Amino acid sequence: MFLGLDLGTSGLRAVLVDESGQVVGAADTHYDVSHPHSGWSEQDPANWIAACESAVAQLRQDHRTAFEAVRAIGLSGHMHGATLIDKRDHVLRPCILWNDTRAAAEAASLDALPACRALSGNIVFPGFTAPKLRWVEQHEPEVFAQTARVLLPKDYLRLWLIGEAVSDCSDSAGTSWLDVGTRRWSDTLLEAGHMRAEQMPRLVEGSETSGQLRESLKTAWGLSGPVEVAGGGGDNAAAAVGAGCVAEGDGFVSLGTSGVLLTARAGYRPDPESAVHTFCHALPNTWYQMGVMLAATDCLNWLARVVGSTPADLANAVEGPLTGPSETRFLPYLSGERTPHNDSRARGAFTGLGIASETADLTRAVMEGVAFGLRDNLDALRSTGAKPTRLLALGGGAQSRFWLDTLATVLGLPIDMPAQGELGAALGAARLAMATQHDTHPSDILHKPQIAETIEPRQDLLEAYTEGHAAFAALYPRLKAEL
Repeated sequence: MFLGLDLGTSGLRAVLVDESGQVVGAADTHYDVSHPHSGWSEQDPANWIAACESAVAQLRQDHRTAFEAVRAIGLSGHMHGATLIDKRDHVLRPCILWNDTRAAAEAASLDALPACRALSGNIVFPGFTAPKLRWVEQHEPEVFAQTARVLLPKDYLRLWLIGEAVSDCSDSAGTSWLDVGTRRWSDTLLEAGHMRAEQMPRLVEGSETSGQLRESLKTAWGLSGPVEVAGGGGDNAAAAVGAGCVAEGDGFVSLGTSGVLLTARAGYRPDPESAVHTFCHALPNTWYQMGVMLAATDCLNWLARVVGSTPADLANAVEGPLTGPSETRFLPYLSGERTPHNDSRARGAFTGLGIASETADLTRAVMEGVAFGLRDNLDALRSTGAKPTRLLALGGGAQSRFWLDTLATVLGLPIDMPAQGELGAALGAARLAMATQHDTHPSDILHKPQIAETIEPRQDLLEAYTEGHAAFAALYPRLKAEL
């Protein structure tokens, strides 16, 4: 048996997988995100440990015999978070999360250094790890002085599991300290970020063993024999592994808290100017590229909160066949934006509201706005040479058929809906755990999911939605001029 742990932004998901790749059991636990100031997003790492213990306890209760057969554990987690620990491995402050934008000035300063884009393969976005440490240096110097090591969120969980600071290349690629082409820490980038090599964890590939589960945890969890902990991956790399997106052209679109359009690449082909992320994949000698928008289903969550409804009720109220773009437009930049704008100060807006506008009109505009934002991402990916021909739908927003119909037509690509079953980062983490126990190449145990249905673009509406996207794209420069 193999255990996959996905440390998400709002909760931890654990899945128990057998050697054939079938999910035997799953458990979910939740925790909060703190927003002490506008643009700030933090979390207490102690909550991750508590969530893991709770999920394991649930799996042991529901699947005791299967759990006792666990031989390897895989990890996934939200990227870019800065978990600062001292020389005794004590946490110095709450973890600064991926969607925290306080370090915009520090990110711009680093990004202005030619070596940063050249070596990291990416724009230095405010949400990345390196600018967060520059912010801490400037605003919390006593914390910065005590920082013995910086760990990404899932790697802090790993520290608790194995007692050693280790990271994998896919997650570390989002720090702006890694040479993404050579998959090694860069002395040049560390120096630019005022960091030292000894503050970095040891690096492994996602399918390699990072260490052994501590004896005290094995005893507490009722496990015997060696239990290896795989390198694992950042959430999107692990999700790609779970979805079988590992070969050139494989891709998925995720309608989660954030929006992601990802495609696997056989080689390293960065293009920072496009604002596309180019990161190491969780498998050796592979990479992936993705466009990221900071708010996807979060936009629907926001609207539901404002109008006193639920996201599900809002989505259900607009279900039905597409009739063409709404006259109301929505810019989904509630927390700034990454691809393609790289603008932490961007903000959302509605246009085209009238006296007859109702909640359903706002909902439709929000869904279209997210779809148009993902079209921006697709155009940016294509500018790098990526050529996805179809996409797998992932994330909670994919439960809305109307949203997927809109997205397929806006993108002009068929979207595959997987048959029911576990997908995503937790399954990818479990598959990476499986890879530590196999002598074959990791790709030999990665399979694409069964497809329940393929949603084709509405050919009769392609031109209308292309025009709608053009009108959407013209709004951002106008909004920016007003900020």
